[in-house]
Amino acid sequence: MKLLIGLDVSLAKTAACVLDEHGVIIREVEIASEPEALAQFAREQPGDIAAIGLEAGPLSQWLHRGLVGEGFDAVLMETRQVKGALKAMPIKTDRRDAEGIARLLHLGWFRPVHCKSISAQEVRALLSARKAVQQGMIALELSLHGLLRNFGLKLGTISKGRFEARIRELADGNAMLEAAAGPMLRARASLRKEFAGLERQVRQLAKDDAVCRLLMTMPGIGAVRDVVPVMPRV
Repeated sequence: MKLLIGLDVSLAKTAACVLDEHGVIIREVEIASEPEALAQFAREQPGDIAAIGLEAGPLSQWLHRGLVGEGFDAVLMETRQVKGALKAMPIKTDRRDAEGIARLLHLGWFRPVHCKSISAQEVRALLSARKAVQQGMIALELSLHGLLRNFGLKLGTISKGRFEARIRELADGNAMLEAAAGPMLRARASLRKEFAGLERQVRQLAKDDAVCRLLMTMPGIGAVRDVVPVMPRV
């Protein structure tokens, strides 16, 4: 008997629904969100596992790799398509979502997506960390702009290197402004240091990659493309 398993993945628990080849529910259960536990559950079923379906997501990629490593045909299903299909269900629970995923798998109404390699996810993690630090730094700069603007203090057009000195210059003589701006400037300096370290790593990765080096020969193409908000001219 051919079986299909739909998995609705959460951080701690995964809801699983097992269908036979005729679409009849064989079993519904919750399992720990661990590849070993899911693989053991699949092996215990009374039939051959034709496919295991998971909605694509950060945790799903790790589980997918583990299931494939255990010899199962696991499928990552396109998120928007799955959400659109499950939205039509009158009652939304993890159990119902697992059943819906299993039925999509059974009917073939899904679009498989590529599971990123470990190395690709590691690069993405580095880029995400760089972006998070950069956004924190920009948020502090915008907050400092707004802080001084309330007092009619204008930074004008300055370079990044002059930013801290200009803020201190404008806040000088006002004890409350100095107390407010000081910690923010120190936090910005720390973020700038960490950002510089991440930037070096990203540029080294680009330098070591043949495809990146080729793309960077084009005018206007650098190691990484940033979309940053325009700083206000005040």
